[in-house]
Amino acid sequence: MLDPEGSVEHKPPSSFPRVFLVPLAMLLAIAALLLLAFSATRQKEPDFYTFKVVNIRGKLVSLEKYRGSVSLVVNVASECGYTDNHYKALQQLQRDLGPYHFNVLAFPCNQFGQQEPDTNKEIESFARKTYGASFPMFSKIAVSGAGAIPAFKYLIDSTGEEPTWNFWKYLVDPNGKAVKAWDSTVSVEEIRPYVTELVRKIILKKKEEL
Repeated sequence: MLDPEGSVEHKPPSSFPRVFLVPLAMLLAIAALLLLAFSATRQKEPDFYTFKVVNIRGKLVSLEKYRGSVSLVVNVASECGYTDNHYKALQQLQRDLGPYHFNVLAFPCNQFGQQEPDTNKEIESFARKTYGASFPMFSKIAVSGAGAIPAFKYLIDSTGEEPTWNFWKYLVDPNGKAVKAWDSTVSVEEIRPYVTELVRKIILKKKEEL
């Protein structure tokens, strides 16, 4: 149809598509929010190094400082039949492989046979003077049952292995994932190959990145 000026009449565009634009925009916004929430959940997924613990001197510290290295987490005791051979072997492992790529992380515990009765100060003094322990030590804690600290609950849940005695050992990889657990009867020398292999992978990866 021609208008009075003789030009073609332009009809206003249909508003039909706009009916769908608003809901579509809302759906896209909701999808973006869900994606962000999912990403945040993935980023916050806990691992051993996300926890905070109290060190042997009573200071709250983050285990995050050990990320990127291998850790052997052990519930130690000063008066156990396994004390002497474990402390000696743990210190030798620390000396051979630590502290840049590996650390023994020792958590005193008095839950089993009441064999760690002393104060944190006395425990540290015993370990340092008797065995020359140079690995990090933490305050006396519970490692099993309802009173276990969150870091140990994570280890238990991850491996399906809960300590039933002193000197249980949990191997944690550089990303904070618990990969294996051994009870008191397994010597440190028996698990050395597992530790060494993880440390070797760290070293090789760093060489490749150079």
